Amino acid sequence: MPGLPAGLPFNDTVGDTVPPDTAHAVSVSLPTWRSNVAYEEGERWVVEKMQCGYPRFFIHKSIDRLAATIVYHHGAPNSEKAMLFASHRGAQRCEGFLKRQNPSANLSCIRILDFVPATHAREAAEPNAILPRLSAVVYPAELWPTAKQFWQHTGEGISSRRAEFCHRALDEHRMVESSLVSNSPPRVNRGPKRYQKLSVDLRNTNGLLNGEESATNGLNNPDSVQFVEERFGRNLNSTFASQAKLAVRKRIAGSLISDAELPESLDHPETQNPTRLRRRDVPSFSADDVYLYPTGMNAIFHAHEALKSSIREAKSVMYGFPYVDTLKVLEKFGPGAVFYGHGNSSDLDDLERRLESGERVLSLFCEFPGNPLLRSPDVKRIRALADKYDFAVVIDETIGNFLNVHVLPYADVLVSSLTKIFSGDSNVMGGSMILNPNSRYYSVLKQYLSEEYEDTQFEEDSVYLERNSRDFVNRSQRVSHNAEVIADTLRAHPRVKQVNYPKYSDTKDFYDVCRLPDGGYGGLLSATFYTMEDAEAFYDHLDTQKGPSLGTNFTISSPFVILAHYTELDWAAQFGCEASLVRFSVGLEDTENLKKAFDFALAAIPSS
Repeated sequence: MPGLPAGLPFNDTVGDTVPPDTAHAVSVSLPTWRSNVAYEEGERWVVEKMQCGYPRFFIHKSIDRLAATIVYHHGAPNSEKAMLFASHRGAQRCEGFLKRQNPSANLSCIRILDFVPATHAREAAEPNAILPRLSAVVYPAELWPTAKQFWQHTGEGISSRRAEFCHRALDEHRMVESSLVSNSPPRVNRGPKRYQKLSVDLRNTNGLLNGEESATNGLNNPDSVQFVEERFGRNLNSTFASQAKLAVRKRIAGSLISDAELPESLDHPETQNPTRLRRRDVPSFSADDVYLYPTGMNAIFHAHEALKSSIREAKSVMYGFPYVDTLKVLEKFGPGAVFYGHGNSSDLDDLERRLESGERVLSLFCEFPGNPLLRSPDVKRIRALADKYDFAVVIDETIGNFLNVHVLPYADVLVSSLTKIFSGDSNVMGGSMILNPNSRYYSVLKQYLSEEYEDTQFEEDSVYLERNSRDFVNRSQRVSHNAEVIADTLRAHPRVKQVNYPKYSDTKDFYDVCRLPDGGYGGLLSATFYTMEDAEAFYDHLDTQKGPSLGTNFTISSPFVILAHYTELDWAAQFGCEASLVRFSVGLEDTENLKKAFDFALAAIPSS
C-alpha cells in the first residue's frame, strides 16, 4: 500500500470515523503523516476510504444522498447539483454568493426549492411533533467549488441528522416540494428501481430514529441512542427539544451546572443559588443573550452579518493567526479585511496609527487563545482601542472556554464552537453567539436579532448536545491537567523545537489577565520539530486518535498546518505556523498512560 511509513504495521483505520463506528462523527482517521498529505493531494488510497470528514469540509454521505435524490426528481442529474439548508433565507444567502462569485455563469439556472410537510402529514402529526423542512439550492454542477466554499465558510448547511430525518420523510411522502402541497393522497414513487433501492438502503443503514433499527446503527454511545429513542421514538418532540436548547443556553451562560435529567435540571437549586454558580460576571447578563447556531462557524458568520447590518459597512480586522474560515468570512462577505497575522504589539501599533489617521473599521475578530499557536491577544488594549475608535470586538472563546477564562467584559460579541469541548463526544455540531449587555452596540444588535435570528439548530442535534455537555465542568478541569503534563513532557525533549501552550507562551500575561481563579490553561497545545522527518516519525508512532477537530474527550492529534494550509505553507510559516507543527487536543485518558504514549513517540525520533 503506497503512503505507509516503513517499519510500521499496516494501519487499516484510514478513513474510519473518529470515534470509531459513529454514524455522525465529526472527525476522520488519518493515522499517518503520509495519509494526511495524501488526503490533501487527493490520492485515491485515502479519499476513497473516507467514511466521513469534518462536516464543513466533507459533505456527509447522508446529506450527499439526499441532495442527489432531490436533483434526480427536481433537476438534471447529469448537469446539476444541490446544496441543502435548514431555511429559505439560508438558501437565499447561498444563491446570492453563487451569483456574486460567478457573474459570467448561466445564473438563470440557479433556483431554490423549498420542501415542506405534506398536508396529510401535518394533519396526522402528533401534537408538538417536529415536522420535516429544508430548502435546496439547485445549481449548475460546474459551480460546485463555489457552492462548497459557501458551505465551508458559513456553516449554513444542514446536519447529517436533519438529512436522514428529511430523507425518510421524503421517501414516505410526508415531505414534498412546496408547489406540490395539496390534500390529495401521496403519489406513488415513479422513479426507477435503482433509485427506490437507494432510499431503502439509506433508511436501513442510517435511520437513527427509525424504531428498533436505531439500536444497531453504529453509534458509539448506546446510552445516548436509548435515551433519544425513549424520549422521541419516531417523532421528535418540540417541547423536549426546546428544554434541551434552554439547558444548553443556560449552561453556556454559566447559570446551570447540574447534570440532572430534563426538565428537572432547569429548576435545580444551582440555578437559584448565586454562590454556587459559574456565572459570567457581567451585570444583567442572562441566557437570553445566548443564541444557538448549527456550527461555530455559523455563529461567526452571523456575528459578522449582524454587525455589518446594524452598524456600518466597513472593513473588519482579523487579529492574530486565525482559524482559516474566519478570515475568509471577513474577506468574502463584506468590504474586506485587514489581516494582522502575528497578533503582537507591533500589529496593534499599526492598527492604532491607521485609526488615528481617520480610517474606520467595523470590528476586530480574534481568538482567545489562538489556534494553533495558543497565543493570547492583549484584550485590554484592544478594548481600549475599540472604545476610543468605535468598533466592535468579537472574541472566539472556543479554545479558552468560559470555565478557564472570563473574556466577556472585553468583547461586544462572543462566539464559540460547541462542537468542541462543550460536547466532547465528537458526534454533534453546534455553535453559540453571546451579546455583552454592556456593549454600546447591544441595543441595535438585540433589535437586529429579534427580527433576523433563525434557530436552525436541528432538534435532535440539540438533544445530543445537551446530553453531552452535562459533565462539561469536570471534563474541562481534567483535560487542562492532562494537557499541562503533556506540555511538560514535550518541552523536556531535545528534538522538540517549540511547544505552544498558553502557560508557556510569551503572551501568558495576557491569558492570565482573563484566567479565572480556578481556571486552567485548556486542553489544546501544539509542537514544532526541527525537521519534517522528526515530525513524521513522532506522529506515526503516537498512539492517539488522529484526525481533524479538537476538544474531544479522547486525545486527538493532527499535523494541523498540513491539513489547514497545505497549498499555502510558505504563507503560514511567516506567521510562525511551520509545516512540522503537530497539534494535540488532550483528552480524559489516564495521565500516566497518556504520558507513556507521548514518551514512546518521542523515542522514535531519529538521533541527530
